[in-house]
Amino acid sequence: MPDRTDREVVHRELDSDGNNPSVQVIEAIMDFEGVDSAELPPIYDCVDGMLNELFSNPPAPEAQMEVTFSYHQYRVTVEQNGNAKFVKTG
Repeated sequence: MPDRTDREVVHRELDSDGNNPSVQVIEAIMDFEGVDSAELPPIYDCVDGMLNELFSNPPAPEAQMEVTFSYHQYRVTVEQNGNAKFVKTG
């Protein structure tokens, strides 16, 4: 039996040049969970436009900036280069 402290971790590459990275996060979770976007809560309440700012006006690469937040039973970390990590928490 797996230890209950084990967490499912999935890595994805987001398009840092694409429009609306928040939508990319929602699409990834829709894929993981097999649900429609209507079944997910609004992501804006969780990140308040921070992902858009991270990609549209990124800091210098040496800053290695990342945004981490909780959304729909996942702890999501998005780096300025588009690397994203999704850790299932629920």
